[in-house]
This record gives sequence, C-alpha cells and structure tokens, in this order.
Amino acid sequence: MAQNFDMVVVGAGPGGYVAAIRGAQLGLKVACVEREHLGGICLNWGCIPTKALLRSAEVFHLMERAKDFGLSADKVGFDLDKVVDRSRGVAKQLSGGIGHLFKKNKVTVIMGEAKLTGKGKLSVKTDKGTEEVTAKSIVLATGARARELPGLEPDGKLVWNYKHALKPPHMPKKLLVIGSGAIGIEFASFFNTLGADTTVVEVMDRVLPVEDAEISAFARKQFVKQGMKIMEKATVKKLDRAASKVTAHIESGGKTEKMEFDTVISAVGIVGNVEGLGLEEQGVKIDRTHVVTDEYCRTGIEGLYAIGDLAGAPWLAHKASHEGVMVAELIAGQHPHPVKPNSIAGCTYCQPQIASVGYTEAQAKEKGYEIKVGRFPFIGNGKAIALGEAEGMVKTVFDARTGELLGAHMVGAEVTELIQGYVVGRTLETTEAELMETVFPHPTLSEMMHEAVLDAYGRAIHF
Repeated sequence: MAQNFDMVVVGAGPGGYVAAIRGAQLGLKVACVEREHLGGICLNWGCIPTKALLRSAEVFHLMERAKDFGLSADKVGFDLDKVVDRSRGVAKQLSGGIGHLFKKNKVTVIMGEAKLTGKGKLSVKTDKGTEEVTAKSIVLATGARARELPGLEPDGKLVWNYKHALKPPHMPKKLLVIGSGAIGIEFASFFNTLGADTTVVEVMDRVLPVEDAEISAFARKQFVKQGMKIMEKATVKKLDRAASKVTAHIESGGKTEKMEFDTVISAVGIVGNVEGLGLEEQGVKIDRTHVVTDEYCRTGIEGLYAIGDLAGAPWLAHKASHEGVMVAELIAGQHPHPVKPNSIAGCTYCQPQIASVGYTEAQAKEKGYEIKVGRFPFIGNGKAIALGEAEGMVKTVFDARTGELLGAHMVGAEVTELIQGYVVGRTLETTEAELMETVFPHPTLSEMMHEAVLDAYGRAIHF
C-alpha cells in the first residue's frame, strides 16, 4: 500500500531539506527521499567541508606570517590527514543536525532512489525493497555532479574530482587544476598554500571568468604573487597517465606543450542529476542536463517542481534553499515572491576571497545603462591594515540616472561576509543616497563599502 503525503521532496541537499522543513512548518505532511547523505553534496562533499579545509590553510598561512604580527611560531607544519579529518568531522556534525531537524519537524525520511511513475506518484528503491509513494506535490531537488570531459576522467589516484580532493590520497607536489571557477580556484588556493607547486589552466581569457574583469585581474595578481602559475586561453587536450605521474598536453596560442604533474584536479563544471528519475516519460523538459522551469520552479507538469542545481544557474546552495522555501510556500497556498537570480551573491573562498552580486561593469554597459563606478582599496582602510590584510578592493556599479545599485564586487579578506550588506541594499531597492547616508561603524572593513559608494559620486574621503 502506497504512503501518501501532501508533499514529497526528492533529494536532501540544501534545497531539498529546506523545502521539506518549510513545508512541514506550514502544516503539510512531508516526506524527503534521499539516496545517500542528508545534506547532499553541499554539506557532505562541497560547501562546508571545503570551507573547513580552507580555514586550515588560512590559519597555516597566518602562522607562517607570525613575525609580521610580532609573534613567533617555529617549525610551522601541517598534518594533511588531520586537516582532512577535521573537515570530515564538520560535515558529519552538520549532516546529523539535519536528521534532528527532520525529526523535530516530523518530516518522514525515506532512504532510497526515487523515480516518477505517474502524476503525483513515485517508486522508491530502498534496501528493503520498493516502496510506492504518492503526493499532491513533488519537488525534485536531486542536484548536480562534476562534469567529466573525455580523456580527463578522474581515477581517484592521480586525477581527482572534488570528492577525491576532499579526501586526498596524498599531498600533491606538482598540481594541475583544470578550470578556474569557484571549485577549481578554491582547491588551487588550498593546496598552493600548503606548498604544492600549482598550475591553473583556464579555457577563457581570464581566471574567475564570471566575475567582474577588474576583480579577476586583481585576484590573478595575488595568485601569481603566491606562486601559482596561471595559464589563460588554454586547453588541456589529453592526459597521459603513468604509475606516478601525469603528462598533460596543454594547448595555448596555437601551440601544444607537455607538462608533467603528480596530481590533476578536474573542475570543469557540473551536470544536473536528471538520469533515472523518469523525467522524459512524464514529459518534463530538459535543457543541457537541467530541468526547465518558470520563475516559480514549476516544470509545466501539474504538481511537479524542480529546484536548486537541477533547475540551472546560479549553482549556489543559498539559491537552492531560497527556492525550496518559495516552492513549499507556493504548495501551501501562500503567495511568495519569485527568486531573483541577479540579486543572489556569489562567494569564492580562495585567498584572497571573492564576492559579488548583480551586474558586472561590462554587463551593465551591455544592457544599455549609463553607469557610475566607485572603487575603494583595502590599503585605505584602517581595519584592513591592522589585520595585516591590505590587499583588496571594493567596487560598486550604479545606474547614473536613478542611483540604483546595479552591482557590487569585492576581492580581499572577509569579503564573503561583507557582500550581504549590498545584497540587502539591492533587495530593499536602496539608492546611492541612502547608502551614503548610512553610518558604517569604525574601525571595520565595512567602511570600504561606504567609501566605494562615495567614490562612484566623487566623494570618497580616505583615498
């Protein structure tokens, strides 16, 4: 006999588990189907454990700079296994927390693989057999996985994907990172800080290609200063694998050169987990491995929704969570606002950190805006100098006609925490006048956000 629910969520990642909890809060009878780990990729193999690794690298970097702060730290070193153990422990703690939240909110958890079998119907393969589940509404939140290019497939020994890099079988000595998006550049930053001779290959004309060009250029200089080798407009054509080394054939400027590495990390994007769900049989539209939805995450099939990475860019956990809340509220009969992708911040936790929201300067111009651009460097901020973090920049882009904040872009220490100020400003449709009148506390890094607004209108005080 089938179990019946008001709402069933397929996938317990940052979109799925949040959708399930919000649905339960609104009085719906909710189940969540998960085939592997509560928390999904983000919590177990992505956002959280990578940040734990990067925190260890950050502390190690500061220890090496101890004398800059009048301190001494002799024989600074690291134990990679213990660094990884800490990272895995953080992920385990949070995954267990989701189980607790499900119990608290009376969400039924079904561990298994789900497949759509009809309108409002799912078949779930569990370790005890097959269960039939029915629901008035079904939310697909199956996420995505690493893209694999022919010839660059990971083997877990010398060629890694993000999962291998999170539990590395060895410390790389000479590392090649293919792709300089958030995932690639974070792993490059982590291993480079710990001493790996790191080369990053990017097919586009600059690293961090989705960021504002000025921010990308600034970050690139910092990466090179830290010892990274950056190869832009370059492609890894193939990998020759031997017992203890990989020879990469890298094409750049019409020429191909061979370079040897002991470790390769492939970070060339993601593909949606659309297989095995019965989507095509139910008439669900799929575009380049992602489910096609409207602004409310509706698939066009009555009662069927898709959220998070499965539904396309931006591929961010916080976007998935917000979509989960929106869909749960929609199912419960409420009237939520649709998620606005252009007001979702992106954060990259390399050294230095990168954070942005809204249009880049180039995008604003392409859309026909007359713009005012403001910039403020970390070197002009007292708190940044006191922290010993004087390398960085805050950049703002405004509509010259209306004063609307079109975009904000940052590079430097703790900018992933600062960016939310501009996100709130965009959500509240704040103008330049209101930002200028806001009193920012001193001494803080946030004062640079104020100065970058002032600079757009020729009023910067400290630079």
